[in-house]
Amino acid sequence: QVQLVESGGGLVRAGGSLRLSCAASGGTFSMYGIGWFRQTPGKEREFVAWIAWDGDSTFYADSVKGRFTITRVNAKNTVYLQMNNLKPEDTALFYCAVSDRVGVSRRVHQYGYWGQGTQVTVSS
Repeated sequence: QVQLVESGGGLVRAGGSLRLSCAASGGTFSMYGIGWFRQTPGKEREFVAWIAWDGDSTFYADSVKGRFTITRVNAKNTVYLQMNNLKPEDTALFYCAVSDRVGVSRRVHQYGYWGQGTQVTVSS
């Protein structure tokens, strides 16, 4: 069973940057696609970015395209989300998740394992 732990969240001013990490254990990490999602109170969990098992393919939500970059280092069982030019509307609890689907996975139900989340707060 795969376990995921997110880290790197915090408070940053608008225009600033953060790098989130998602560390995996308990499974064959390099076989899975990994996604990042975010959620604010009262709203549904929202897709942010996805990376294929080998890191060769990525996909982003339109709202973060050009500002966020997802990468992975399979040797470290870790996926990263570099977030630049952050905006107040990026404030959310960010989750990483594992998908065993082939191809881009943008839906919550396509993911079987989730971390506990890391809070990102962007002040104006």
